[in-house]
Amino acid sequence: MIYCLPLVHILVLSTLLAFNASNVFATDPPRRSPNILLLVADDLGYSDLGCFGGEILTPHLDAMANRGLRATNFYVAPSCSPTRSMLLSGTDSHIAGIGNMAEWTGPTQHGKPGYEGFLNSRVTTVASKLKQAGYHTYMAGKWHLGDKPDQWPAARGFERDLSLLQGAGSHWSDMLGLLPTQPQVIYTRNGQLVTELPEDYYSSKNLTDFIIESIDANALDGKPFFAYLAYQAPHGPFAIPKDWKDRCKGRYDLGYDAIRQERLERQKKLGISSPHAVSFPRLPNIPAWESLTSEQQRLASRKMEIYAAMIEYMDDQIGRLIDHLKQTNQFDNTLFVFISDNGAAGEDMAELVSKLAPAAKDWFDRTFDNRPENWGNPGSAIEYGPAWAQVSSVPFRLFKGVVAEGGIRAPLIVTGPGVAHKGSIHDAVLHTMDIMPTFLESAGVQRNSDADTNLTATVQGKSLWPLLSGSTSATRTDADWLGWELFGNRAIRQGDWKLLYLLPAAGGTGQWQLFNLRDDPAEMRDLSAIYPKQHEALLKLWEQYVTANNVIISDAGPFAQHTP
Repeated sequence: MIYCLPLVHILVLSTLLAFNASNVFATDPPRRSPNILLLVADDLGYSDLGCFGGEILTPHLDAMANRGLRATNFYVAPSCSPTRSMLLSGTDSHIAGIGNMAEWTGPTQHGKPGYEGFLNSRVTTVASKLKQAGYHTYMAGKWHLGDKPDQWPAARGFERDLSLLQGAGSHWSDMLGLLPTQPQVIYTRNGQLVTELPEDYYSSKNLTDFIIESIDANALDGKPFFAYLAYQAPHGPFAIPKDWKDRCKGRYDLGYDAIRQERLERQKKLGISSPHAVSFPRLPNIPAWESLTSEQQRLASRKMEIYAAMIEYMDDQIGRLIDHLKQTNQFDNTLFVFISDNGAAGEDMAELVSKLAPAAKDWFDRTFDNRPENWGNPGSAIEYGPAWAQVSSVPFRLFKGVVAEGGIRAPLIVTGPGVAHKGSIHDAVLHTMDIMPTFLESAGVQRNSDADTNLTATVQGKSLWPLLSGSTSATRTDADWLGWELFGNRAIRQGDWKLLYLLPAAGGTGQWQLFNLRDDPAEMRDLSAIYPKQHEALLKLWEQYVTANNVIISDAGPFAQHTP
């Protein structure tokens, strides 16, 4: 079985969701239009943050969680661009144009509506809607929703942007891509191509700088802002400034088996996981930590140290931005939302490169210096692999790229004006499509209006304000359901029940399996034989999902060939 997926930025999976969504707004949003700050981490795992059980030091995000609400049942797509399409449009990715990642669109999908490989004209963005309502709109970070000028952030509602158009690339000024077919990545700044970055560029710092500069540029005109800060961290290739490089040295010497268990115990104490939760077992292709040589342990620990330092640096930059908002008297009227775009990434470049075509492998070896002493520096390209990705995914099954819980369950933190929670942890089922209608309601903007002359798709997400305001403990009923699909992997969730189909190459059986996520969040006990009627009911919902969202099962992708 194959448990880790192809090269980072072309690793893909498309996820989707569907359900009956109302256009009626909830009650009790903030009365004054707030500033909105949307923070997105790239490939951050569910259990990485301190406030979700991790040993990684994230004091600013932890403080944000203590001021507001943490959601433990927040869903995204299993890969980056599908999540981002739904995040900005409030609409299923198969409708929004990312039914499959552009890098993996198959012959049966080419040219079909919803499979354009970029954010299409059937949807409008939350940035466009808020801009129409009088907001300043800023973006900094990873875009991954189209690389033609009419697909850039500046064409989709952002008045200021500093954007990486591709799905992955160097965190440094060298603008290196990860494949010989695209040796250089492309950036835009305020709708113009960027030919070079500052010599001292490092993604997390400079992206934060740009958002601060953008906020300050219009601070005196009295208009609120919407800022979308889409960090590259901690997406590979792992990179960290020299003065942070040894920040986590020695922290992971106990190894991934022990650290994984420690995280689960902290989750139980925090209330993130139930007292009876167990983690999905170590994958069969991952050796026990004790079986590794001391040198193998040292190198494995070092990769995790660099990964953790990237997250701690990102948190430090978030703290710097928060401090600036406080100093400029904008903090109290800013709604903060933090998410990760998918589950932890299980790739390991060192292993993947060995499987490349000879010419591609030669290019990679000539381009990157991956000696251990250079890890994390400019010119290196490493990741931490499936063993540590399982740590980041505690307690769930698998990770980025598949529709198991480890690929699609992500941390969500919300705090700010109108949020009636102070450190609350909620298990309401929420989804990334819910973010757009939440922001529109905050600003008093109708989600679908006559002004959207090109809009043909209805926003599917549900506003989070009933939950955030404290007027209810859930935004969905047991009758509501959500769906996902990408590369032939599929899932439906309704209430506590989930029907899951994973291909063998993705770590599954190639058969539909039924799980009760309240009792079995790690998806280890198939209940299909015990509850055949529940299995059949969810299978019918899957058919509804396919019809409602024009799902076309791919005949190409990172997994083995399969029969749709």
